[in-house]
Amino acid sequence: MSEIKTPKVGFVSLGCPKALTDSELILTQLSAEGYQTSKTFDGADLVIVNTCGFIDDAVKESLDTIGEALAENGRVIVTGCLGARSGVGGENLVQQMHPSVLAVTGPHATQEVMDAVHKHLPKPHDPFLDLVPGAFGEAGIKLTPKHYAYLKISEGCNHRCTFCIIPSMRGDLVSRPIGDVLKEARALFEGGVKELLVISQDTSAYGVDVKYVTGFWDGQPIKTRTFELTQALGQLADHYGAWVRLHYVYPYPSVDDILPLMNQGRVLPYLDVPFQHSHPDVLKRMKRPASGEKNLERIARWRELCPDLVIRSTFIAGFPGETEAEFEHLLNFVREAEIDRAGCFAYSPVNGAQANDLPGMLPQAVREERQARFMAVAEEVSIAKLQRRVGATMQVLIDSAPGNGRKGGVGRSYADAPEIDGVVHLLPPEKISKVLRVGEFTKARIVAAQGHDLVAMPI
Repeated sequence: MSEIKTPKVGFVSLGCPKALTDSELILTQLSAEGYQTSKTFDGADLVIVNTCGFIDDAVKESLDTIGEALAENGRVIVTGCLGARSGVGGENLVQQMHPSVLAVTGPHATQEVMDAVHKHLPKPHDPFLDLVPGAFGEAGIKLTPKHYAYLKISEGCNHRCTFCIIPSMRGDLVSRPIGDVLKEARALFEGGVKELLVISQDTSAYGVDVKYVTGFWDGQPIKTRTFELTQALGQLADHYGAWVRLHYVYPYPSVDDILPLMNQGRVLPYLDVPFQHSHPDVLKRMKRPASGEKNLERIARWRELCPDLVIRSTFIAGFPGETEAEFEHLLNFVREAEIDRAGCFAYSPVNGAQANDLPGMLPQAVREERQARFMAVAEEVSIAKLQRRVGATMQVLIDSAPGNGRKGGVGRSYADAPEIDGVVHLLPPEKISKVLRVGEFTKARIVAAQGHDLVAMPI
């Protein structure tokens, strides 16, 4: 009797954490149906590439990856944001550039991807989700390390920012039922996750599309709204001794209500707020929501409510029409607001974005020069704030600790989101009995600041 070969699917996930959660859904379904999955093309019966299509560099990376998969494997299914983009003449861009791909879908299209897989690589057996190896129960498979995970609470966005094409690819805001979100959160905590990173296109707008309808969680009514969700996640996290971190929080006045929860330790005193700029005229050209001219007052109010608050943000330098005075306004904002962690993009025209048609497009050299000036100021602010932490004792979540930390390790404090912020370099423990384990917390005394990072002694 010949052995039945398990069909193998190679998988590549590109782009942001929101794309990563789409990948996790697809991988969970593949594993549930008995497919073997792999991060390589080697020996795969077909390959799925989850693409990013937000900026030109991401488009190039996605197209190059598809080309590489076709060259090495030949059988490729494409999904993700790039799959929703049109090329010259209105035809699908991916199919124009790589006509031999088996199928193309847009983002959050798990069923369409599975339909394409079934067509080109029949499934081996009936699905039993509880048989999925390495999964977090109802939360499915995760592509992050075992001790932290992303929790997507909604899809799409209602804003129409002129530099962004995400709504054209991912659609308007669609909030997940609050009971489903909390059920997934509990499954992740029960599976050992110690840090839950809440993501969406606009976390502050959660529930707007369903008029904050009352849902149910553990038999109790709960409103589909950011405050109630944050409160419930905080209670869950407290039960499991875990962290909750909020990302993509637009600075609406309603966010003020969440700051007391942070001050009480219910959720981490950390806000990832995409300000993008500070000058009212630039914000108007960007069509940014939330009364950006009041952001300095808002930040001051947040810090009154929660003195330990850390703010990370992203900005765009060299937006069309940006004057030197408007750019100086942005630099002053970063200084006055004391933004703890800041990233900056030199404006890049994105095919299909309204901003391409705005007057005053700046030369590439000017955009890049302003980006460099911005980052120099942002680093000064960040480093000065890190210096203030020397001598403090902080809780650190351990990400790496070879040999049980005998030679030290690497972790993160509440001020550091994975992969985008700094880290805490842990020195070898002074006590021989002290052990450092990945996914566990340790108290550590900060002994130095080192660039964007801290150095600490485990205690």
